[in-house]
Amino acid sequence: MALGNYSSLSRAQLTFEYLHTNSTTHEFLFGALAELVDNARDADATRIDIYPEQREDLRGGFMLCFLDDGTGMDSNEAASVIQFGKSAKRSPESTQIGQYGNGLKSGSMRIGKDFILFTKKDNTMTCLLLSRTFHEEEGIDEVIVPLPTWNARSREPMTDNMEKFAIETQLIYKYSPFKSEQEVMEQFSKIRGEKGTLVIIFNLKLMDNGEPELDVTSDSRDIQMAETSPEGTKPERRSFRAYAAVLYIDPRMRIFINGHKVQTKRLSCCLYKPRMYKYTSNRFKTRAEQEVKKAEHMARIAEEKAREAESKARALELRLGGDLTRESRVTLRQVQNSAITMRREADVKKRIKDAKQRALKEPKELNFIFGVNIEQRELDGMFIYNCSRLIKMYEKVGPQLEGGMACGGVVGVVDVPYLVLEPTHNKQDFADAKEYRHLLKAMGEHLAQYWKDVAIAQRGIVKFWDEFGYLSANWNQPPSRELRYKRRRAMEIPTTIQCDVCLKWRTLPFQLSSVEKNYPDTWVCSMNPDPEQDRCEAPEQKQKVPLGTLKKDLKSQEEKQKQLTEKIRQQQEKLEALQKTTPIRCQADLKKLPLDVTTRPAGENMQSQTRPQRPRSPPLPDVIKNAPSRPPPPTPHPRSISQQKKGSSTWPNISTPKLASMLSREGASTSRPHQHTVTGGRSHSTSKTLAKPATTTKPSCAVPQNPKSSRETPSPKAAKAPALKKSAAVKCPQASTTRKRSLNNTIEDGSEEEGEHKREKTKRGKFVAVKEEKKDSSEVVVELTDSAGEEELAELRKAQKDKGLHVEVRVNKEWFTGRVTAVEMAKHAVRWKVKFDYVPTDTTPRDRWVEKGSEDVRLMKPPSPEYQAPDTQQEEEVVVAEPSTSDCVRIEPDTTGPSSSQETVDLLVQILRNCLRYFLPPNFPISKMELSSMSSEGLLAFPLKEYFKQYEVGLQNLCNSYQTRADARAKACEENLRSAERKLKETEEKLQKLRTNIVALLQKVQEDIDINTDDELDAYIEDLITKGD
Repeated sequence: MALGNYSSLSRAQLTFEYLHTNSTTHEFLFGALAELVDNARDADATRIDIYPEQREDLRGGFMLCFLDDGTGMDSNEAASVIQFGKSAKRSPESTQIGQYGNGLKSGSMRIGKDFILFTKKDNTMTCLLLSRTFHEEEGIDEVIVPLPTWNARSREPMTDNMEKFAIETQLIYKYSPFKSEQEVMEQFSKIRGEKGTLVIIFNLKLMDNGEPELDVTSDSRDIQMAETSPEGTKPERRSFRAYAAVLYIDPRMRIFINGHKVQTKRLSCCLYKPRMYKYTSNRFKTRAEQEVKKAEHMARIAEEKAREAESKARALELRLGGDLTRESRVTLRQVQNSAITMRREADVKKRIKDAKQRALKEPKELNFIFGVNIEQRELDGMFIYNCSRLIKMYEKVGPQLEGGMACGGVVGVVDVPYLVLEPTHNKQDFADAKEYRHLLKAMGEHLAQYWKDVAIAQRGIVKFWDEFGYLSANWNQPPSRELRYKRRRAMEIPTTIQCDVCLKWRTLPFQLSSVEKNYPDTWVCSMNPDPEQDRCEAPEQKQKVPLGTLKKDLKSQEEKQKQLTEKIRQQQEKLEALQKTTPIRCQADLKKLPLDVTTRPAGENMQSQTRPQRPRSPPLPDVIKNAPSRPPPPTPHPRSISQQKKGSSTWPNISTPKLASMLSREGASTSRPHQHTVTGGRSHSTSKTLAKPATTTKPSCAVPQNPKSSRETPSPKAAKAPALKKSAAVKCPQASTTRKRSLNNTIEDGSEEEGEHKREKTKRGKFVAVKEEKKDSSEVVVELTDSAGEEELAELRKAQKDKGLHVEVRVNKEWFTGRVTAVEMAKHAVRWKVKFDYVPTDTTPRDRWVEKGSEDVRLMKPPSPEYQAPDTQQEEEVVVAEPSTSDCVRIEPDTTGPSSSQETVDLLVQILRNCLRYFLPPNFPISKMELSSMSSEGLLAFPLKEYFKQYEVGLQNLCNSYQTRADARAKACEENLRSAERKLKETEEKLQKLRTNIVALLQKVQEDIDINTDDELDAYIEDLITKGD
C-alpha cells in the first residue's frame, strides 16, 4: 500500500503542555541537573562548568548555565534535539548514558520553564530556543522551536530562507534573556575553542513560598536544595556538589560548580579493606530477551528484502533473455548488485541475531565491591550504577535491613550494563523491579560473606569503631577530630586525585602533612611526590582489590546434628510453656494446679478461740478431696517478719460447683511463675499466719494477668511493683485472684468436717493452702505461699536490669551481635535470652538462651538513650499496673516494713550529699561545708546542670593535659628516635669507611689478598688478632 493512501488518516500531535508533563518524571531535582551533565559526558567533554548568572528580571532571580567543551552539534544534530524519544546513542553495546532521546527536554523543563542552547561545531554556530513562555503568550498548541545557524568565522546567517531566519531570531530576542544579536554572540564567545555547548535555563520553577527550588546563595561553592535540613538528610540529597562527586563510577570529566572543582570520587578507592566478589547469574534475561526479539525482527525483515531482491533479479534476467544491449546489461547488473547487498545485510542481521540468542543463554557476570566507610560510618548501603551512571544510592540489603550493628558502615558498589538491567527514563530506578530485587538479594548474600571475611564482628564491633575515633554510642555521631584518629583514618584510606591535564587518577603516598590537606583544583601529575607517577606519560595504576568468594553454607554432619538438637530443645521449651499456661476450663483442671490443700479444724488452733462464731463450712468438693497428697513443705525460716492480712466476709449460700469454679480462677492466676509479685501482701509461711491475732478485713483482689510462658520472666512492671510498695492490699467486693480468699457458706453441720485433711501440690516453690476451720461460722481460705523468699525476689529484680543489654554471642565459632530480651533464674546461674541483630542463614535460630558470664557471651557498649529500641525503653520504665477487674480497687500502704518512708528519704538525701561532695568541681560556687548542711529542699534547687558542666570541663581539661603531655613525650621520643637513627647512620658510614681503609692497607702490605665482603674482612682481622696472640 502506498504511503500516500495514509494521508487522510489522523495523526498524533504533541502539544506544548507535554513539555511540563514530561518533566514530572524527575521527582529528584538533582536528577534533572544530572541529565545535562550526562549529555556533556556522552559528548566526550573533558570539563563542564555549572554556574548561576544573576538576572533579577527573570523568575527566580538567576539563570542556571551548563557549559562544556564536548563535540558540539551542527544544525542537523541540533534539530534532532527537538525530536522526542529518538537518540543516535541507543545501541545494546553502547557505553553512553543517554538512550531515550529525552533527557535534555525533561531535565531542563523540570528546572525551569524555558531553555536556550548555544553550540559550535565544524565552523557553524547554532542556537535553539525551547520556551513554554513563548507558547503560553502566543497561544500556540504545537511545539515550535526557533533554530537559526551562523557561520562561526564570518558571523553570517547560514540559510536559504532569510525570512524564516529573521522570524527565528526575532522570537529569540523577544522570549530569551538576550535581546540583540550582540548579546547572542557573546554567549557563543563563552564557548572556548571551536566546539562545545552552552545550555541556559531561565524562568526557574518556584516553591509555594515564591523562592526558587535551588539555593545558590547559601554556599558560594555549591548548589543546594532549598529548605532542606542537613540533619537526617544524606549529603547527596541536599548538595549537588556531593551528588556530582559520586555521579559516575569512574569519573573522567572534570566538573566545576561556581568555578570550584568538584573532588570526584572513585568509591572503591575510598573504602577500608575493599574486596571484590564476582557474581554470575542466569536470572537477568528481560533486557536480553527484548534485544533478541528486536534482532529477530530485523533479521526477518532483512531476509524478506533479500529474497525479494534476488527474485526480482532472477525475473529480470529471464525477461531479458538474449538481449545483450548495454542498457540491459547495466540494468541487470544494478539489480543483481542490489540483491547481493541485500543478502549481505541479511546475513549480517542473522549473525547478530544468532549472537544475541547465544548471549541470552550465557550467564551474566557482575562485580560486587564492598568496603567499610570509616570516614562517615552512618553513610552506608549499596551504590548501584548503570553504564557507569549512578541510579540508586544507600540501598540497604541483607544484614543491613535488620537495623543492628552487623554490616553497619559497609558500602557496596556495582556497575550494571544495559543488557542486565535497564534504567527508567529519569535514571533514578530500574524498569524491571523483579530482577532489581533479585540483584539486591544477591548483594545481601555477598555482603554477609564480606562481613565474615573482614572478621570485624569476631574482633568486636565497638572496639573496631573505637580504633577510628567513633567514641560515641550514638551511631550518627561523627568521628573524633583528634589528630591521632585523623591520622589513623588517613593511613587506611590512600588519597586518590585526578590530574587536571591528562585526567588520569593517581594514588598519593601517605604523609603526615597530607592529613586533611586541601589540594588545588589544577593539580597535575608533576605535584605527585611518588617519583614513578610524577609525569602524565606514566600509565595509570589500577586499584588492587582482593578477590573474595561466596562460600556456600556447607555444614558437617556434627553441625547439622547440633543444630537439629537445638531446634528440638527450642520446640520443647515452647511446648512446656504452652502446657504451663493452659487455661482452666473445668473442675478437673484443678488437679493440674500447684495447690497445697489442707483442712484444719478450729479445735486444733488456739487462735481460733478468739474468732467470732461463724456458720459451719460446707464439705470440700470432690475435686479437692481426691487431690494426691504429698509431704508437707518445710517450715520457712522464722526470720521472715512480714505480716499477713486475713480476709473474711459473710457470703450467701454458694453451691459446690460455684466454689470449684472460683477455685479454678484462683488456680489460673497462680499458674504463672512469680506472678504473685504484683499483689499487695505476701505470705511466707502457713504457721506464721496462724500465729498472728485474727483480724477481719475485706476480701482482696489482685490484678489479673494473662498466662505466659514459664520460660519468660515477669515483665518489669510485675517485677518492680513490690519495690515501689512492699506490701499493698488491693480490696474488692468480689473475690477474684487474691493471696487469701474467704468463702463463707451457711450450710448444715456434717460430722466429716471434724478432722483435718492436708493435701499439697508444689510447683516452682509455690503452693496454695486451703484451710477449713470449724466453728459457728466456717470459711475456706485459699492461701498462696512463696517459698523462694526475699533473697530470690531481690536476685530476680537485679537480674531484670540486664534486659536491653547489647551483647555478642559466639555461635559455631562466630560472634553475632544481639540484645537481651528476657532473663530467667536457673538453679545456679542467670540465663539470658538474646535476640540476634542478624544471622547469616535461615537455618540459624534468631534467638538463643545463653548463660550469663559464660565464655560464649560478652558485653558491648550500651546504645545512647535516643537510639535505644522502643521496646527496651518501655521495659526500663517502672510502672505499677493498675487493676482492671473492678472500679473499686484501691491500694493500701504497707505499715509493717522495717523503716518508714521518711527514713528512706533521709538516707537518699545523705547519699546524694556524699556523691555531690565527692565529685565537687574545684571552683564550684557551693563549698563542701555548705553542701553538707544543705537541706533536702536546697538539694532540690541544686544547680545540677552547672555542676555536671563544670565537672565535665574539669575532666576534659585533665584529659587534655594528659593528652598534651603524651603528645609532647611522643614528639620528644620521635625526635630522639630521629637523632638516634641519624647517629646510627653516621656511625655506619664511618665504619664502612674504616673497613675500606683497612682493606686498602692490607692490599698494600699483601698484594695477593682477596677480600670481597665485610664478613670476610671481619673474619680476616679476627684471625690476624688470634694468631698474633
